Amino acid sequence: MTFDRSAGLAESARALADGEVTSRALVERALARIEATQGTVNAFRVVRAEAALAEADAADKELAAGVRLPLLGVPVAVKDDMDVAGEPTAFGCRGEYPPVGEDGEAVRRLRAAGAVIVGKTNTCELGQWPFTEGPAFGDTRNPWHPEHTPGGSSGGSAAAVAAGLVPAALGSDGAGSVRIPASWTNLVGIKPQRGRISTWPRGESFQGITVNGTLARTVADAALLLDAAAGNHERDPHRPPAVDASAAATREPGRLRIALSLKPPFTALPARLQPEVRAKVVELAEKLAALGHTVEEADPPYGQIGLTFVPRATVGISEWVTDSPFPALLDRRTLDAARLGKLLGGAPLRAARRAEAVLHRRIGRFFESYDVMLAPTTAAPPPRIGAMLGLSGFATDRAMIAACPFAWPWNVLGWPGVNVPAGFVNGGLPVGAQLLGPSHSEPLLVSLAAQLESELRWHEAWPPEAVTSNAPAA
Repeated sequence: MTFDRSAGLAESARALADGEVTSRALVERALARIEATQGTVNAFRVVRAEAALAEADAADKELAAGVRLPLLGVPVAVKDDMDVAGEPTAFGCRGEYPPVGEDGEAVRRLRAAGAVIVGKTNTCELGQWPFTEGPAFGDTRNPWHPEHTPGGSSGGSAAAVAAGLVPAALGSDGAGSVRIPASWTNLVGIKPQRGRISTWPRGESFQGITVNGTLARTVADAALLLDAAAGNHERDPHRPPAVDASAAATREPGRLRIALSLKPPFTALPARLQPEVRAKVVELAEKLAALGHTVEEADPPYGQIGLTFVPRATVGISEWVTDSPFPALLDRRTLDAARLGKLLGGAPLRAARRAEAVLHRRIGRFFESYDVMLAPTTAAPPPRIGAMLGLSGFATDRAMIAACPFAWPWNVLGWPGVNVPAGFVNGGLPVGAQLLGPSHSEPLLVSLAAQLESELRWHEAWPPEAVTSNAPAA
């Protein structure tokens, strides 16, 4: 059987279980496409060619023996901030990092589900920015428009899935880092409830604002990867009750009350929703209304939520910098952020952590009137490669907030959100919208996203073949 780039996660798992294709064939195809596109897309920091092929052969033996697991033999990728035994975890930083001794919990669970980890995808330095560029690995490019970024910080994972190199990938999201690149590459990106997918060996990554999430072309595939990776290490501080995201993707959501929120939360720097992006989000709201949902404009009572984000983010950077074996090689903006984190690591951090409960109550009341909130994922389409790379710290913050002011509050709250593709602007640049909900609302968000997908069929669109198809199909 010939499998082309359109075969998704669930379809690959089914074909493997039915004997229509081998894991070795799928992994060889993925490795060939990765190699052929490193010069154009540059999605991967680490490619595990030899190890992945050995794991594929082992999966084929298990399949032949009748073993059945959710992802047995399917090639997937993970972001460069996740530990994979025998590989370095450089997290976008320069230097020759040593291999780690064991898998992180999320990777361990993917392996337990049978997945073959073909590699680790590029991310900007310590995941700080909405682009995936840097001296450690070069520029990761958007398969839809190679002169533009796929976003960040999970830009390598997004580019790999959008280009059809792997059917799905894990990313991490500390201020929109799954949802932003998903929006800019026409993908579904699930940022789950804090603790849904373990970040162990860091029980709380970036003081609890960063979670691991999934990127895929379809809601069903993103949900399947979420179910496979979900679960906790015994020492995880956050252990939410289990959900069945795959089942939710097959259910109708019912008639919902949806708040359309187009106003960015307050920040000290200006942010304006660009008209062409606004128009696409409003079109999505109109589609939801046509599906029978009640949609009205309303903004949640964010207040000064930004004051609780900065201490947690900068202290998190400081913690990673403290563990860095090569601090002299880090970006000056990283070192400046780490210094600020040292200053904010006492009383300001404690106050920021205490404020979360207040925010839960206040914004939780908003969800007594609405079931789901629809908001832009970004305020702008993807910038050009290099637009933010060489800026000063303040100029980077200004550009970042101008482009991406909408995603980060849900990281403070720890609640789930799903990016869904909203269409294309400015000659074919993808943009997205967020479905946001209260605590533990992944099933509802996934059901609503699946309903939209069945109407809009965003997964049927593909980037230009010249960028992404320089390798033979297996």
